[in-house]
Amino acid sequence: MSSGPHITTAHRKRMRPQRKIADLTLKAICIGCTILGVFILGSILLMLLIKGFSALSANVFTEVTPGPNSLGGGIANAIVGSLVLTVIGIGVATPIGVLAGTYLAEYGRTSRLATVIRFVNDILLSAPSILIGLFVYTFMVKPFGYNGWAGGIALAIIATPVIVRTTEDMLRLVPGSLREAGVALGAPMSTVITGITWRAARSGMVTGILLATARITGETAPLLFTAFNNNYWFRSDLMGGIPNLPVMIYKFALSPYENWQELAWAGALLITLTILALSIIARLLLKKEKA
Repeated sequence: MSSGPHITTAHRKRMRPQRKIADLTLKAICIGCTILGVFILGSILLMLLIKGFSALSANVFTEVTPGPNSLGGGIANAIVGSLVLTVIGIGVATPIGVLAGTYLAEYGRTSRLATVIRFVNDILLSAPSILIGLFVYTFMVKPFGYNGWAGGIALAIIATPVIVRTTEDMLRLVPGSLREAGVALGAPMSTVITGITWRAARSGMVTGILLATARITGETAPLLFTAFNNNYWFRSDLMGGIPNLPVMIYKFALSPYENWQELAWAGALLITLTILALSIIARLLLKKEKA
């Protein structure tokens, strides 16, 4: 016999309407919140598409950013500057992130050092980007002035934890039997990793790199303290202010000049389309990896 209270058929019948009402209420709240979120995001995207495409022209991609209260101009220098900063950031973050993720998945696993690395990586994942910008400013901008190298390093610090986490997760999905087969054939662990596990998790690792690229493409706060901005082409040694889309959008959107505001909308649209394209490619690669 059960020790709990005996639930009769009549009691169950009385409870069913209450459960149905609670279920329908919760479902209505969830649907309402979903519709509200989609409406807000859709409104923002629609406004961006309308104002962004209306501001696009050939001059946007061929001319440099104009001066205050001037007509014409484009954002060609900001586009190239953003590409340079992103390439530096991903170029520095990729080898560090891949090697660190490989150590955590293949060598460290449950060691104390691996635990510390994961803890620090989690902190960097959630750290405000403005703090990273201030950190790089202290060591690379105060002694040398604003420069593109500092901006690239700041973006690399933001991208590295994303690559580390994705690389470790993807390598952990590789079956252990593949590693055992390689070791059984007499291959050293380094060969097993580069020739077997990396190849098996290649799509997922590339996905992590693409997600990290999308993560840093629109970062503004760290660049305000490192690369800053200017209205001209940057120097070949990347010293001095480096024009870039995020800071340009921030500066032009707050300006009273209509021409600058239109260029800000065009830059925002380009960044959004770039992040959207990278996210779609990453999802397709991740879907392929899971399959």
